[in-house]
Order: sequence, then structure tokens, then C-alpha cells
Amino acid sequence: MKSHAKVVVIGGGVVGCSVLFHLARHGWTDVVLLERDELTSGSTWHAAGGMHTINGDPNVAKLQKYTINLYKEIEELSGQATGVHLTGGVLLAATEARLDWLRGVVAKGRYLGIDLEEISPKEAAELMPLLDPKQFVGAVRNKEDGHLDPSGVTHAYAKAARKLGAEVERFTKVEDIVRRPDGLWRVITNKGEVVAEHVVNAGGLWAREVGRMVGLELPVLAMEHMYLITEDMPEVAAWNARTGEEIMHAVDFDGELYLRQERGGMLMGTYEKANKPWSEFQTPWNFGHELLEPDIDRIAPSLEVGFRHFPAFQNTGIKQIINGPFTFAPDGNPLVGPVRGLPGFWVACGVMAGFSQGGGVGLALSNWMIEGDPGADIWAMDVARYGDWAGMAYTNAKVRENYSRRFSIRFPNEELPAGRPLKTTPVYDLLSARGAQWGVAYGLEVPLWYAPAGVRDEFSWRRSSDFSHVAKEVAAVRDGVGLSEISSFAKYKVTGEGAAAWLDRMLACRLPKSGRMTLAPMLKEDGKLIGDFTLANLGPEGWFLAGSGIAEQYHMRWFEAHLPGDGSVHIEALGAKLSGLAIAGPKAREVLAKVSRADVSNAAFPFMAVARMDIGMAPCLVGRVSYTGDLGYEIWVAPEYQRAAYQALMAAGEEFGIGLFGSRALNALRLEKNYGSWGREYRPIYGPLEAGLDRFVAYGKDADFIGKTAALAERREGGKLRLRAFIVDAVDADVIGDEPIWFGGAVRGWVTSGGYAHHSKKSVAVGYVPKEIAEESDGFEIELLGRRHAARIQAAPLFDANFERMRG
Repeated sequence: MKSHAKVVVIGGGVVGCSVLFHLARHGWTDVVLLERDELTSGSTWHAAGGMHTINGDPNVAKLQKYTINLYKEIEELSGQATGVHLTGGVLLAATEARLDWLRGVVAKGRYLGIDLEEISPKEAAELMPLLDPKQFVGAVRNKEDGHLDPSGVTHAYAKAARKLGAEVERFTKVEDIVRRPDGLWRVITNKGEVVAEHVVNAGGLWAREVGRMVGLELPVLAMEHMYLITEDMPEVAAWNARTGEEIMHAVDFDGELYLRQERGGMLMGTYEKANKPWSEFQTPWNFGHELLEPDIDRIAPSLEVGFRHFPAFQNTGIKQIINGPFTFAPDGNPLVGPVRGLPGFWVACGVMAGFSQGGGVGLALSNWMIEGDPGADIWAMDVARYGDWAGMAYTNAKVRENYSRRFSIRFPNEELPAGRPLKTTPVYDLLSARGAQWGVAYGLEVPLWYAPAGVRDEFSWRRSSDFSHVAKEVAAVRDGVGLSEISSFAKYKVTGEGAAAWLDRMLACRLPKSGRMTLAPMLKEDGKLIGDFTLANLGPEGWFLAGSGIAEQYHMRWFEAHLPGDGSVHIEALGAKLSGLAIAGPKAREVLAKVSRADVSNAAFPFMAVARMDIGMAPCLVGRVSYTGDLGYEIWVAPEYQRAAYQALMAAGEEFGIGLFGSRALNALRLEKNYGSWGREYRPIYGPLEAGLDRFVAYGKDADFIGKTAALAERREGGKLRLRAFIVDAVDADVIGDEPIWFGGAVRGWVTSGGYAHHSKKSVAVGYVPKEIAEESDGFEIELLGRRHAARIQAAPLFDANFERMRG
């Protein structure tokens, strides 16, 4: 075994072998994979081997499509058969709600290049003869589904990597990982140690244990997962003989089942409600090529549905029940990327759909390590989406919930209860008493809307029970004044003698003067957006940044990776150390004037001003800015003072009819101003010109900010896309994101977000289209729940187009 390597990959399952292959294919051949046993000794060997392109996140779906297309290449390069069978598949709906969801999947496929087609239950039965069409209301055909040989694929990756110069060491157990003072890593094994620049934790079932070697507690948990294999079935033999083809895959979402042919019989697997974690606290190192004891009683309710939906199963025997552990993250997506605070340490774990996602994970991680960027928008897989709050108990609760709901519908207004409430603000009980309906962002409870007694969310793809109540919250803001709780924003404090120069390099904006704020895009080297913030200059106190709460760990990783080595800059994520409230509406200034001795007139405290002032008795930092697009103020306060500030504002606002508003009303308000949001409109695949943020980029400032050269090139060449707002002729449902935008009879773009703008009484969609058609006003359509609706570009904001109210 070599003593030094550029990269050590830990784990010889499909993910680790994919990472090794992709590193070698991209030119890093001084790489070695360490496996404690044989390759495939974890979850890989007993996997059902299915593969599919469908995923709730379109960017992950693109990587799944890449993974499936990759198998031919690695088979040819390695000479190892992968056993790929592209049978195609049917996705089945037993309810109208599920069919609506499937129509959304078909719509996404239109701009992702995934060949999907809605078909009738009768047509589904003609393609997959074992199903009973009377049990379903509709289906979707997917031509790119299939299955493969898990062992063959894994060894194909490994053999291809070896041919490119990589090394594989089997029966080499990693016992410890130690970071040297020079930043290199000592990977200590039972056969000696390897010193490496980079370490990749692709440990699968042992990913937690590998993480703990470097002081990291990863949010992953293994679950027992069962599938059965039947005896040979005459119906299968008859179909094979008649068509010369295998029976295609089927996913019965409402039955929580997946099926495919296995030799002369069928394989049926389920994600049962009565699920069971495996080895909750520590994975035994001696676990290997072995299975767990089957528990048919636990999956019996799912099998009963399966036998009813697929009657041929009633007449055959069960040859084998496979029960083995698979690891999951709390939301079911992988954990991929560099770990904040551990330079050179990477993770590629929690990849439960390894044969659909393993290639994409390997591609993204190798790009990231070699080029400094994953080369795709992989936020849904980024390990930085979780913070320290995602501990073992939280992970256990959420993984169990996610597993039990893997095939369940997640409606756009549905909030899942497991692991909640975890983090709350000091006014949580006061807002609950006013009817707050809660969601969660980065572990923190956030008010979505306020319900009268006896009213709750009714989950639906269409406008629901919150609709009229959110309209009242919007009216409170536009007609008078509203108050919202905004602690879910990420807050940062930047200090030090080098702070100004560092911020000037990190952010693409011009730095504001003392007592002023500005909107601050942040770019990567390729000129794409990696963040958007509000930056405030607090004079001798330093600098204050506010940004997306869900991206706190993501942005801190970026900030810390770019800090100067001389200690001249210090950045702190304030998190729960700072709470927030906001007031907005034409009466907002009058409310603020009643509770503060400061002069808050427009002359003394204009738009984008920031100052310290007392709200009642509570010391606060107040900025005159509002995401509502109205006259408004953001108020930042230490948590011990938040209740006092809240009560003072509510009391002062009583005479003006102050009302509470939640994030759903805020969404309706920001849509009227064509405001985008991080994670939807602003993501690391869009440039500032494309996203409409170029007016905040100081192209001419002296500082050589990160991404400046690429941003100037984008401005010169015009980019490819443009972000636009659309008015949609919707009826009883509004877009939620990822719907296709049609123009001239073809899909030309996609929706990033939207909803109903209650004040303007318009259904609004925001999305990207090619720049060549971005100035067209008419001729667009947006597909929603299987129907195309006429849409028109709304160039000027629906509300306060001249910014008179916001700046007045």
C-alpha cells in the first residue's frame, strides 16, 4: 500500500468506486480507495438494483440521468458487465391527487430532457401486464427506468478507475484519521498509514463512524429495508415469450411499492410505515455480507395492497425475503461536499439510491475537488444544508418519517411534524396564541400564516384553506401595517482591521458608507451567484450581513475558506444570538415613531439607512428595508429583548390596525415587486445579468472582487437566460416552482417560484427563459397540473412600480 496519495477514498461501495473513477477520469490518478473488506460489502451487494431518473429536485434528476447514461461508458472501459436492463417503467396513481403530482413530474421532464408520457390505466396494463387497471386512475410511462447488477456496476467503476491509474486496497480497515499541522491528513489503517491532501468519506453504513474520527457527527441513519422475490410466475414467462422483453418496472406510489422482473419471477419492495432503524447509535465493524432477519408481519399491510393491485402475486410463492440496511439522511437526499472547518475532508454518503445517483455524486464531488466547483447545482445534496442542530435524535426522527413517506405525496403547503419543534424564538408562544401555523427553516420554527380558531391547513395542489386568510394578512400590510417574525434569516458580524478590504473582494457590490446598507450579490470565480445579502456598515462596530437562513452553513463554509491567514478579519454567524422582527406598510413609520425616541422621518432615516435605536425599552438595530416592497423596517434584537420589542410594536400599532403576517403573505407581497429569493431565483448556475441583479454589481469598482472577470464577460456577451415575472391565467391553483414555460409550441424555460399576489389579484410565476425571447410580452404558456395556461411577461412590478412608497 502506498504511503502518500493526493486523495484517499474510504469505502468500496458503488459511491466510493464512482468517486474514485471520476477523480481518475478527470486526471487525478494519484488516488487510492480503502475498503475494510471486499468491494460491495455494505449496502451495495444486497440492493434491489433499480435505477430511475425521477427526483423531486430537478437538478438531482439531471445527475440521475447522467448516472444511467454513464453505465455504457464504464462497461466498455472496464470490460466488466454491468447487467443494465433498460426496461422502462410505469409510475402509477391510485388517486386524483397522485395523478396531479405525476402530471407535474411529466411537466418537469419536458425541460429536463426526460421522456415521460401520461397514459391511462388501461395503457399501463398493456405495458405492464401484472397490474389491475381498475385499481388506478392514471399512470406515467418512463422509458429510462431499469435495473442492473449492483456488484457488476461497482466492480466496473473500480476496474475502470484502475485502468486510469487509481489504486484499490481491499481488506484495509481505516482505524483513525488525524490532521497534521501542515493540513495534510494521516489515514491510519490496519496495514499502515497513508498521508493525503484529501480524504473522502464514502463509508456508507460506516459513514458516521468515519466522520467521528474527525469529530464530525453526520446526520445519517441506517434503516432496515425489505423486498421479496417470488417463485417463477407463468404470467412472467408468457409475457417474455410473447414480446421477447422483460416486464417493465412499476412504482405503485399509493401502495408504497416498487416492482421489477427478477429472473422468472418478480421482485417487490416496500417502504413500510412500521419501519425500523438498524444499529441506531453505532454500526458494528464486523458487519459484512450478511442479511437481517426478515419480518414479513411488518410489511404485510403493504403486501396486501400489492397483491390487490397486482393480482398475479396472489397465485405465486415467495422464494426469498431480503432484509438489509440502507443509510438515509433526514430528507432522503445524499450528503455530498466539503465539510466546513475541515479543509480537505469531503463526504459522499447517505446515498440510498446509489445506482440512480452514484455516478452523479462521483461527478459532482470530483469536479468540486479538482475545479473548486461541483459543476452543477447540487444544493439538494450539499452536506451544508444541515447545521449542528441536526443531531442524532433529530436525524432518527426525520429519517423514520422520511422512510415511511418515501412514496407519499408531499403537498406544497404540507409541513411534516417529526423532529419539531426543535428551535423556537422567544415569541413562539405569543405567535402560537395568535393562530400561527408553523413551518421550519434550517431547524427553526417560522410562522407561515395565522389561522382563526378551528381552521387548519388542508393539504392540496390547489388553493387551500389558508387562501382567504393570507389575503387578509397581505391587506393588513398594503393598507396599514403588518408585523412578521424574521429570525430565520442568517445573520453575520464581520469585524477586524481587514474587514472592509475583505468584504470588497468577497462581495460584488460597492461597500456602503457608515450608517447605510446595500444589496450585495456574491459571486463564484465563474461569475455565477453564490449568495445575495443585505450589507450594513455599522461604523466602528464593523459590518452586518443578512442573508438566506437555510444557507448559513453553506455561506460560512465559503466565507471561512476565503479568510486571510493573518487574522485581520473575523466573521461570526450570529444564529440564535440575534432575533428579528419586521414591520411594513404605509403606517409602519408612524408605528416606529411611537416606540422610539429616534428621528425616523424620511429625511433623517431614509431608505437603506441603518441605526441603533431603542424599541420601547429594547435596544435594537433597525434598517429601513423591506422584502415586502413597501415602506418597512427590519429590526434586529437580542433574543432576551425580542418579546419586549414585539409587545411594544403591537401595542403601538393597535390604533393603525396592525396585523401579523407570515411567510406565505410575504411570498405574495414580494411577487408583486418581482423580487427573487435565494435557492429559487438566485442559485449558483445563474449569473447576475441573467438573474436581474447586475444593477447591484459594481463592475467598475477598484477591488478585484471574486468573479469580476467572468461577470464582466457575462455583461459583455449577454449571458444565455433572463429572469422574468409572468402573469398566469390560472384558475384554482398557482405555480410552486419547476413548471415548464412554453413559447411557440415548445418548452423554452422553467418556473423558479410563484404564487398568488393577493393585493393585485393576479397569479404570478417567476422563471428563466432564453434571452432571445425575454423581451416578448405575449405568446407564453405555463404548464400547471397537466394544463397549459396563457401567461404574459410582467416587466414592471405590479405594486409601487416607481418605488414611491418604499422610498417615501
